[in-house]
Amino acid sequence: MGFPVGYTDLFLPKILLHILTLLGFIRKFISFIFRFIGLTDFLEPDISSEPVTHFHSVSAVLIRELLPVVKFSELVDPPESCAVCLYEFDSGDDIRQLTNCRHIFHRCCLDRWMDHDQKTCPLCRTLFVPDDLQASFNERLWAASGVVDYYGDSSLVST
Repeated sequence: MGFPVGYTDLFLPKILLHILTLLGFIRKFISFIFRFIGLTDFLEPDISSEPVTHFHSVSAVLIRELLPVVKFSELVDPPESCAVCLYEFDSGDDIRQLTNCRHIFHRCCLDRWMDHDQKTCPLCRTLFVPDDLQASFNERLWAASGVVDYYGDSSLVST
């Protein structure tokens, strides 16, 4: 049985493909005109030539300060691969070793994990901040949030 020979050359998908291509060209032309005139504020973020800045939470910035970055070649008895991206480590890779559980990850993998406001190891869910540093971490987090500055003296808040 099979399909008729003419079925594979449908006319409708070719017209649809040409229309979509034409719309793409029109979109690029309009974005070029807007950039030329200086109206980039009206463009979508992915079309605009301005770089997109990423938001980092205060806790992620403070945790990054606690977890130093070292070269993979400096480690003794390291694992073979990163548990986040599953790629093997190279001797020149920047890595972070967690203080509580001693797990090792690529710096960029762990930083991306922290950017999603995660505060635990991606592998075993142990907290990033050790118990002995938790009080000072909370104080720094509180100070960085600016709440004390808003209320003025902190003794007024506690009464």
